[in-house]
Amino acid sequence: MRTAKISRDTKETKIALELNLDGSGEGEISTGIGFFDHMLELLKKHALIDLTVKADGDLNVDYHHTVEDVGLVLGKALNEALGDRKGIVRYGFASIPMDEALCETSLDLGGRPFLVMQCAMKHMFVKDFEVKLVEEFFRAVSVESRSNIHLRQIYGDEAHHVCEGLFKSFARALRQAKAVDPNEKGVPSSKGVI
Repeated sequence: MRTAKISRDTKETKIALELNLDGSGEGEISTGIGFFDHMLELLKKHALIDLTVKADGDLNVDYHHTVEDVGLVLGKALNEALGDRKGIVRYGFASIPMDEALCETSLDLGGRPFLVMQCAMKHMFVKDFEVKLVEEFFRAVSVESRSNIHLRQIYGDEAHHVCEGLFKSFARALRQAKAVDPNEKGVPSSKGVI
């Protein structure tokens, strides 16, 4: 079973997360941030992972700690559930249209954390959620999952649609990359280790 159960308890946040890489998009999301919950719902549905997240954060301060810490915990869970990464496809790519917006993700689960995010709308808001926090979330996921993530807003002028495109494209790229390749007998790396 490619699963993980991770918790994080600090003075800023308390997070409990359960992940099943071979799920069907089930699970409950509750972070106290409506728009972020919506994005995580899209992630689990389009990645075909079962994901349960319960987060209590210092939302009276702002959303930053909660969003970043959920990213850290999700990244740790991905790393744990992937294990030695033997037999996985490793790479994933998706280009997702969302009305007037087009976003894409290139993903490598190859053990080298790095995030590149090109998004013209970083300092815009969806209700009270600053789009810049999307970058903080994916940076945390990248570091803790040991994954190379490239996210790009190709175009689009509605911040909600751009965020949806970014999360959905990441989810679809993850769905490809985490898949078991029946032809891959070991670790998908010429080094023999990830």
